[in-house]
Amino acid sequence: MTSTSTPASLTGNQEQDYRSNSLWRLTVRRLFKQRSAQFGLTILGFIVLVALFAPVIAPYDPIDSLIGKEDISKRAAPCIHLLGCPADQPQHLMGVDGNVRDNFSRVVYGARVSLFVGIAAVSFAITTGTLLGSVAGYLGGRVDNLIMRLMDVLLAFPSLLLAIAIIMVLGRGLQNALLAIAIVSIPIYARVVRASVLSLKETEYVEASHALGASHFSILFRRILPNALPPLIVTGTLGIATAILDAAALSFIGLGAQEPTPEWGTMLGRERNQVFTAPHLVFFPGIAIMLTVLGFNLLGDGLRDALDPRLSQSDQG
Repeated sequence: MTSTSTPASLTGNQEQDYRSNSLWRLTVRRLFKQRSAQFGLTILGFIVLVALFAPVIAPYDPIDSLIGKEDISKRAAPCIHLLGCPADQPQHLMGVDGNVRDNFSRVVYGARVSLFVGIAAVSFAITTGTLLGSVAGYLGGRVDNLIMRLMDVLLAFPSLLLAIAIIMVLGRGLQNALLAIAIVSIPIYARVVRASVLSLKETEYVEASHALGASHFSILFRRILPNALPPLIVTGTLGIATAILDAAALSFIGLGAQEPTPEWGTMLGRERNQVFTAPHLVFFPGIAIMLTVLGFNLLGDGLRDALDPRLSQSDQG
């Protein structure tokens, strides 16, 4: 049984801070007990380590062609010495692509690109969506109506099609794809934050802050938003997986990362016609995307369960 009772000597605001800190510590402990979160963190930890140590792990330069450096044909199958590949042949764990570049090195470096796109796009979307949603929910009235109608307009378009339209205006490239993914994701986080702010701004501790003369800025950003973070964290974690998939889809059709950037979607798009003749060129990038998205989805499910108020009540009971 976990207790979150507060000391009797604390004032109203101090008591709220104490309860918030206790809740976060309880949430972290519960998170690590979730089986899905454990699997998700394991997968993501492995991918993050691969991304961080890519220069050490990758045996070749991911954008450097091996033409004239090794006696190997393009789209050659994987060669692993421990699995019987002749020792006199150069080892390529995942084969080479159509430009005679080491596929394993490109997959390893692709982890950096995909993680960067997913985290950066969601960070931008969360920051903007939080500001818009919190202002709309707190002020209400015409401001709320104006902001949320704009969000509804953005939500009326299929996200991927809207991202494609934005890229066609801004131009192709990884940075523009990142910006497009962030823009189409803003309404999701704005609506989540607005709903939380609407439910929290009528609570007793917010009314007490009003009575004590706290400014609107202090009440919104020090009292309301910290308590609105749980659903936002869950949505953001799941949103990273969606952003990675969207980035891969845009790169697949040639609107995202451009050659020779080692990005998993670009690798799939370039070799999509080789599914039967050189399946390793689409299999390994596809598996990398699947594992990354699976890791974030499992972590998001674990966070959702850890932040479930019903579980919190049972633990405190």
